[in-house]
This record gives sequence, structure tokens and C-alpha cells, in this order.
Amino acid sequence: MFAVIENGNRQHRVQTGSVLSVDYDNEVQAGATITFDRVLLANGGGASVIGTPVISGATVTAEVLIAEEKGPKLEIQKLRRRKNSRRHTGHRQKHTRVKVTAITVPGLKVVETPVS
Repeated sequence: MFAVIENGNRQHRVQTGSVLSVDYDNEVQAGATITFDRVLLANGGGASVIGTPVISGATVTAEVLIAEEKGPKLEIQKLRRRKNSRRHTGHRQKHTRVKVTAITVPGLKVVETPVS
């Protein structure tokens, strides 16, 4: 079973047990539980449910592994030729690392059995 969720203008394809980085949330601590309610699509193995735009009542529950982690450093260089003008800046985006624990979709029949 998998689902497609939306978080911060990004779409993530998740399964139970998958680990992903979502937008940073300063209100959560490690070990807390986050619920994503914007589920766009869900597949139970044999049948799919597609939202318009979201599936009503569907949720994806995740556990916070790392509350704050930094992404890769992005370096920005601006150079104007023949003017001796240079600017060098950088940016590191913060993320929250979560592990999906459950996918709940009302009315979806799951065909496959989860592997333990």
C-alpha cells in the first residue's frame, strides 16, 4: 500500500516504514507524532482512490526521527563582468526527518499484506 501526500508544495510517495524529509516545523520534538491530512492518492494493491483534490478522511501518520536537520549547502555567486563586483552568499534549508507509521484511507481495501 502506498499514498501520495502533499507537504509544503511538494508531493511525496510514501509507504509504511518509509523515511522522508519534510519542511521544518519548529513546534515538534523527536519522538512526536505528525499527521498529514492532505492525501492526494492511495493505492491498496488492487484498487486506487484518487482525491479531488484530496481524499476526505484519509490520513498518514508519521513519527518524528530528527526534529531539525540541515540540508545541503547552496552557494550563490553573482558576478558582474568587468566591474570588479562580486557577491558570494550561501543557504542551508532546515528539514524534519520523519518515518511513516500508518496510512489510513476509509473505504480502501488492501490486497497485499505488509511484510514484517
